[in-house]
Amino acid sequence: MTAPTLRRDAAENRRRLLEAAAYVFAEQGLDASVEDIATRAGVGMGTLYRRFPTKEALISELVRQLITDLVAVAREALDVTDGTGLEQVLHRTGEINASHRGCLTRLWRDEDTVALSDEFRSLIAELLDRAQAHNRIRSDVTSSDIDVVFWGLRGVVEMTRGVTDAGWRRHLDVVLAGLRPGAGDLDSAPLTESEIERIRNPDKR
Repeated sequence: MTAPTLRRDAAENRRRLLEAAAYVFAEQGLDASVEDIATRAGVGMGTLYRRFPTKEALISELVRQLITDLVAVAREALDVTDGTGLEQVLHRTGEINASHRGCLTRLWRDEDTVALSDEFRSLIAELLDRAQAHNRIRSDVTSSDIDVVFWGLRGVVEMTRGVTDAGWRRHLDVVLAGLRPGAGDLDSAPLTESEIERIRNPDKR
């Protein structure tokens, strides 16, 4: 009868450590100490290291959870039938990013989450097609344009840390207004898939 209790305790400690890490990294950045994380979680250092042998393992798990949440949001958006699924994903991404500010520099660049990242981009491409079919997004917008929108959203969330948690909302409203059909032709070409890949994986240039 003791084993299930120990497993529940271990799972609870893991949850508390991840929540504490998200908070501490959001406040102090990824240079924050694991001691601060253990203190906020209310556990000892031994417990922390049993769950996450290294600080890098803790960061990687936070990034994996973050991308998993974003993929789940994109999957749910496929159920939307009026073409607004992409906009919903963008808004939910802003909310999720704002609550995980400390890990954003690692988002999409973690080797353990490549498959999840690829799935997310595939879902976004489908949602873009649907948005354009419903005349929600102008027809000359490409998937790489939406990649840049996500990067810009992340940048605003990072830059406004410590000042406001809602600055990204105004930014996204302005961006979405510019994505609506009806404006003039765009003078510049979108980034190519090759350029997007080089930006997402700078170590492979």
